Amino acid sequence: MTTAPTVQAPAPRAPSRPRPPARPRPALLLASTAASVTALLLLVAVGTVLREPLLIPPLAASMALVAGAPDLPLSQPRSVVGGQLLSALTGFAVLAVAGPGLWGAAVAGGLALGVMTVARTPHSPAAATAVIVALQAPPFWAFLGLLALASLLLVAVGVVAGRATGRTYPTYWI
Repeated sequence: MTTAPTVQAPAPRAPSRPRPPARPRPALLLASTAASVTALLLLVAVGTVLREPLLIPPLAASMALVAGAPDLPLSQPRSVVGGQLLSALTGFAVLAVAGPGLWGAAVAGGLALGVMTVARTPHSPAAATAVIVALQAPPFWAFLGLLALASLLLVAVGVVAGRATGRTYPTYWI
């Protein structure tokens, strides 16, 4: 009587560690960087003409997402424009209740995340827009109008950069 050979199960593999993203192709890196610089310079130019600053830190972070990670949901036009505007409105709502200040700004930033999540417009830089509104109490209509213009400008530059590099941006509009 012969016995069947015993088959050993392979030793379990150690979990692999996530690896950093691959380096981008030089042409893509150059195009993304150029798109970011172009968009931010356009914001400065429009702000200079209107005598209103348009280059606020959340918009620089928005452009970094649009140019550097155009496939992410955070980078899509719905999220860039909608997230920025909803967060500003959240900041104005908190401002109306609490007045300008750090405590209200902290609440506004946190609430903006919830509002964006419910509206399906995730855009993390926009939480900072709510904070800025709650701290600075800008004029309502002027701020919203300029923010809408700036957000649309970032998306437009993203579309042009996408076509220039062969990338698909946006992956969806609404």
